[in-house]
Amino acid sequence: MGSPELQQGETSAMKESPLSRGIISETTWIDMPKNSPLPVTCTESGNNDYNKVLGWRNFLSFVGPGFLISLAYLDPANLETDLLAGANHKYELLWVILIGLVFSLIIQSLAANLGVTTGKHLSELCRVEYAASVNYCLWFLAELAVIASDIPEVIGTAFALNILFHIPVWAGVLFTGLSTLLILGIQRYGVQKLEMVIESMVLIIGGCYFVEMSHVKPPASQVMKGLFIPKLKGPEATADTIALLGGLIMPHNLFLHSALVLSRKVPQSAQGINNACRFFLIESGLALFIALVINVAVVSVSGTLCFAEDISINNSNRCKVLNLNSASFLLKNVLGRASSTVYAVALMASGQSSAVAGTYTGQYIMQGFLDLKMKTWVRNLMTRIIAIAPSLIVSIIGRSSGAGRLIIISSVCNFMMLSFELPFALIPLLKFSSSSTKMGPHKNSIYIIVISWILGLCIVGINLYYLCTMVVFWLTHNGVSKLAKVLLGLVVFPLMAVYIFAVAYLTSRKDRIVTFVDTCEKDVNIKDEIKMESGLGEK
Repeated sequence: MGSPELQQGETSAMKESPLSRGIISETTWIDMPKNSPLPVTCTESGNNDYNKVLGWRNFLSFVGPGFLISLAYLDPANLETDLLAGANHKYELLWVILIGLVFSLIIQSLAANLGVTTGKHLSELCRVEYAASVNYCLWFLAELAVIASDIPEVIGTAFALNILFHIPVWAGVLFTGLSTLLILGIQRYGVQKLEMVIESMVLIIGGCYFVEMSHVKPPASQVMKGLFIPKLKGPEATADTIALLGGLIMPHNLFLHSALVLSRKVPQSAQGINNACRFFLIESGLALFIALVINVAVVSVSGTLCFAEDISINNSNRCKVLNLNSASFLLKNVLGRASSTVYAVALMASGQSSAVAGTYTGQYIMQGFLDLKMKTWVRNLMTRIIAIAPSLIVSIIGRSSGAGRLIIISSVCNFMMLSFELPFALIPLLKFSSSSTKMGPHKNSIYIIVISWILGLCIVGINLYYLCTMVVFWLTHNGVSKLAKVLLGLVVFPLMAVYIFAVAYLTSRKDRIVTFVDTCEKDVNIKDEIKMESGLGEK
């Protein structure tokens, strides 16, 4: 059930839904549109033992998806952003990481709840709900976001291999693609086996940075002050704050999380669904807490060393242009020769595990939006080739210096692409998780709806502001003639208007397709609410 090829679209939705597994007494239909894909499933008994016992044994069976999600906050692009934040602002922006991960936990819990309740992941629900033209646009943007986030992961792993074994960067890029496919092959033995490998990589990343932190010994009082007292000094700090937030709210994570939870068997009762959602929330909270601690460690190490009183002029200058390929110099004074090895192992685990998660996300996005029926290894190979091609070309032409420039450029492009794509993943999630047509009685409460929409609109607003300011800055500082700027403006500003219109369309559009699977709550009011929300009630 955890592998994407087991989810075959609308025609087999009854077999695949977690609400249709277990003890099913009968299947009935309510009045739904002709194009509604799912019947309403009734189960009388559920799993009473499960409903009564909420112990560690049950919880441990749900551990895994949150750790794959946490990799998005530990990828090389995020680590580079952390290094720069520490080098430029010491501990002053740690509070941004804390707030960003709290926001992420709230949003990710909605994605997990959506998958548990509906038995379909976010991209599948988008295919069911939206017209083909809208669906293809959403798929294209989601694929671009995955590819954009994958390039820093590939280059970061290649840098790590270069540091460890002195192999050319281009060879490291090829090895990264091959090793990613080999690791993904573990999913043939079950998605939970793959999750165990990913969890071990997260522990390796954390262990390496904790070793570094224990040697650097940043002052705990200043670190705690940076975590809990918001502070911004100047426009550069504001820009870095937006960069940190942009790296912590990942649109492709929403697709991945809603799909990964389908690999767990959920009892067929309201209590069973609620327990599963609670377990996934706790598990995600634990995984994101570990991600928070690792991010804090990276910023603290960078901030402590770059602001050290005895730092040399040469190292001070290098701190100003810090990147993944040069960051190991920070640790030489405290770890000696082992500094490069410890740093490279952490970087390789970060890049490799993130690449695995990215490829897995690409599988779900392609399968969900397009309903493509192809073998897993073919999908993996397609995703890897698309992601590796630009990295390989640049690393061959420009070698390590070219790859270094590529990861800086790709980090900026990655942030811009994720900012661009975010509304087109976040808004459908907010609408579906708050809709009776998709969630039935398990839809968000009014309090969660208000909080999640305020949070979502704030995140989208920040991203829109950033995109608009970046475009305007580029138009006014690109060094071309005034005529060329006018012509570019005539193209760019209408595209921006189309983008804003598309966001407004998704926000205001009413859900029309009923996909909720009834769990025999026998509540007529719920069915009436579904009818009214889908436009089927009496007028």
